[in-house]
Amino acid sequence: MKQRLKLRKSSIDAIKSKLLFVIRIHGSKDMHPRTRQILNKLRLRHILSGVFLKANEANLRMLLTVEPFITYGYPTLKSVRELVYKKGCGNIEKERTPLTDNNVIEQALGKYGIICLEDVVHEIATVGSHFKEVSSFLWPFKLKCPERRLQMNKRLYKEGGDSGNREDHINELIDKLN
Repeated sequence: MKQRLKLRKSSIDAIKSKLLFVIRIHGSKDMHPRTRQILNKLRLRHILSGVFLKANEANLRMLLTVEPFITYGYPTLKSVRELVYKKGCGNIEKERTPLTDNNVIEQALGKYGIICLEDVVHEIATVGSHFKEVSSFLWPFKLKCPERRLQMNKRLYKEGGDSGNREDHINELIDKLN
């Protein structure tokens, strides 16, 4: 693991966007405990679940550690909007609640000035001041399996595999899985 971090230290410096969308694509029961701990910290407990993250150095270091099990990239506003509207569920009293009504959002996030679904999309897409609260309010997105199954090899995306940094190509994958 340390060797992997040393080799890719230059990729941490090249951040193109403030927002990342991370999808877990691999996983097994015989995983290293540190890897499992990082995936749990990222709230990626199931295969084909996705979360939004702030693109900072600490998060990128965690992503490099679990890179064989995830893919990530920089989503567009259109992709963020589609994910939140179609697959968005909120964490209300530790229950998974679909975001079908703005009253649900206003009760949970009203104290931060977020009263509707479009405010949630705006806060995530712009990585606003209350991004952490909105991101933790949203449950990890449960994505569907694509018609053509992912190749399920742990090679990096730039080497022809599925895992690793897809940069802007994550939007195509989001469209397939949404």
